[in-house]
Amino acid sequence: MNFPRLRRRCSTGMSAVALLLATAACSSTDDRASAVVPSPAAKAAGLCRDLHAQLPEKVDGLHRSDPAPKSDLTAGWGDPAIILRCGVEQPPEMLDPEVAKSDGVKVNGVAWLLQKRDDGSYVFTTGLRLAYVEVTLPKERTGNGLGPLTDFAAPIKKTIPFGVAQ
Repeated sequence: MNFPRLRRRCSTGMSAVALLLATAACSSTDDRASAVVPSPAAKAAGLCRDLHAQLPEKVDGLHRSDPAPKSDLTAGWGDPAIILRCGVEQPPEMLDPEVAKSDGVKVNGVAWLLQKRDDGSYVFTTGLRLAYVEVTLPKERTGNGLGPLTDFAAPIKKTIPFGVAQ
């Protein structure tokens, strides 16, 4: 019997088992949406945490299911998810008064810049608030128009004061 060969086979077999276990541990059956977590300045981050605590459990009739990774700066509802991110950068389009004026909407006292993406989804970003809040409506959720934004108006007005975010 040749022990070095047996040892090699065992270590190869063990490596395969270790790889299989590592792969199984790393794979996920979690179907939650994902969202890039913004990294705002401290003041905006504090406002965003306040907003997070006030966000509704349902938006447009959809139950809350926050995206991964878990953060007080992101939230989600439904599948495909309506995603809210707080503390995002100012969209460059807001700096162009013509674009901001023509692509702006106001819903229940909150001003939003509307941007249609090539995939049919829409991104709305608040303006004139001390932190920028972004809401993405996937193409499958655009049938209700601006309806989902009405659910965000009261929490935003309560926690993100008027002003210009820095």
